[in-house]
Amino acid sequence: MFGVVNRRSSGYFPPDPFLPFGRAERTGPDRKFTQSTDNLIPAHRLPEIIQGGMGAAVSNWRLANTVARHGELGVVSGTALDSILVRRLQLGDPDGDVRRAMSQFPWPDMANRVLDTYFIPGGKDPEASFKLAPLPKMEMRTSLVELMILGNFVEVFLAKEGHSGPVGINYLEKIQLPNVPSALGAMIAGVDVVLVGAGIPLAIPGVLDKLAKWESVELKLSLEANPDCVDYMQRFNPRDYFVGELPELERPNFLAIIASDTLAKTMIKRAHGRVDGFVIEHWSAGGHNAPPRRVRGADPDAPPEYGERDIVDLESVGSLEKPFWLAGSNASPEKLVEAKQKGARGIQVGTAFAFSQESGIISEIKTEVLNKCKAGNLKVRTDFRASPTGFPFKIVELDETISSEETYADRSRICDMGYLRQLYGKSETNIGYRCSSEPEKNYEKKGGKFDTTVGRRCLCNGLMATVGLGQVRDGYTEPPVVTSGDDYSFLPHVTEGDNVEYSATDVIDYLRGTPSSAE
Repeated sequence: MFGVVNRRSSGYFPPDPFLPFGRAERTGPDRKFTQSTDNLIPAHRLPEIIQGGMGAAVSNWRLANTVARHGELGVVSGTALDSILVRRLQLGDPDGDVRRAMSQFPWPDMANRVLDTYFIPGGKDPEASFKLAPLPKMEMRTSLVELMILGNFVEVFLAKEGHSGPVGINYLEKIQLPNVPSALGAMIAGVDVVLVGAGIPLAIPGVLDKLAKWESVELKLSLEANPDCVDYMQRFNPRDYFVGELPELERPNFLAIIASDTLAKTMIKRAHGRVDGFVIEHWSAGGHNAPPRRVRGADPDAPPEYGERDIVDLESVGSLEKPFWLAGSNASPEKLVEAKQKGARGIQVGTAFAFSQESGIISEIKTEVLNKCKAGNLKVRTDFRASPTGFPFKIVELDETISSEETYADRSRICDMGYLRQLYGKSETNIGYRCSSEPEKNYEKKGGKFDTTVGRRCLCNGLMATVGLGQVRDGYTEPPVVTSGDDYSFLPHVTEGDNVEYSATDVIDYLRGTPSSAE
């Protein structure tokens, strides 16, 4: 069960009694568990190319499956997989892929409960709203824990189906509450690598160690406001949901996504468990970026910008004797060679895969972005206010998306998915939740400052709309938000003429190709 451990008090505070904990069928697996536990690829032998884990559902199972089939590391996004699962089921799961994966989950009672609650044969009415998954909270409902486990199992199972290539899953440290049960679901499906960025994931390696043994774990939570300096711990015991003889799980490789050599050293020295390697992300990469490091004595009111202090010392990282991959503006065979010359194992590529045919972004958005790119008028900016996390976030400027000021102004502020809510201490035993993209008055009532709400975008709803799972409310459909990296130099090499369609295979073939002597 989930609960709060307050290190300043006498012990464990159980969840509120009205929450339906412990009502899952607590039995051993009904189906033969076929996960192999002796074929994990050591981190130093992982492929040279990592396909970036872009969320939510941009790096979906189809994309990761294609990449892994070609021998590279296919990565699914682990963001909001509980909501993605329930929305796919409410659309009727037209190809049957989700239900096929759920039929292989070793505990059918859990899978059947989810199907009974969310599956709509033939799909919901297009004008009807999606039924929401429960909000992630400290006192997590059993039904939500099951959704998180199943959502991650389904995505990894489908990504691994039909081949023997390696598959990873990407989580965000900033989205803490779902990560532990999510990782368990991915491990049940046999995930090979867990990658974590957007923060300092010191606890995750140890969490993976314990989950592999079905042991109880604790995760210290980061709070936006914690005036009493209380340690709030999330406690999760998988045996509250699965008991009896449980199958052995393989502990996946753990790669920390970092933006500084200092952080790499910190992970090696302080992480609670084994760190297997690093992805070193440049600020030109898409999605969330690490904040720039200000020069000491610089004007605190000056706009943030990246500089020399944000360039990672690769020799320093190499001295840690862990494999690393370079991410951000590296999508070319020349950059792959250059990365290896600098001591890297290889590269991580995001944007080139994000706009391939297999990714989850709806085709109309892909076409618009790539046509703008070929026409030379695509604009990608680093927005230092958009994300409720406070981290810089890359936004592609398109009409009818929340990057458009007009669309942003027309949208009613709402926070009904809650993944990016910030935790804050209300008392020694009570945590509150607030999001700077929710209605301003609600945010201020919770102690937030109005200035913090200015320019904030609802990334949860926006990213779901980008992959065709946008919420509908009273005839209004949530607008998408599109993120990408800065570098589109790959595009002429994977397309011809005015055509903008290309496959993930085209990207892999290009990256594996012969570097140009001119470059």
